[in-house]
Amino acid sequence: MIAGFLARWILANVTGAEFALSEAFVAGLAGSFVGGLLLSLLSGDGFTIAASGILGSTLGAVVILAVWAFIRGRQSTGQTR
Repeated sequence: MIAGFLARWILANVTGAEFALSEAFVAGLAGSFVGGLLLSLLSGDGFTIAASGILGSTLGAVVILAVWAFIRGRQSTGQTR
């Protein structure tokens, strides 16, 4: 949860994107696993999905919220490919 709120704060200050607290909560939970995957790939452990610590969770939550903002922005402008 802390990771999601931290990611929400980071993205709000960097991109100006706004996220509900519930979105940040979900991103924090899912971000733990995304961050664990990214850290395992970077460390050479292979494709292992596992929960990670606060740093990996925050990294994963930032990734999830950034993708979420990108998709939400495309849907609101009607851009499709």
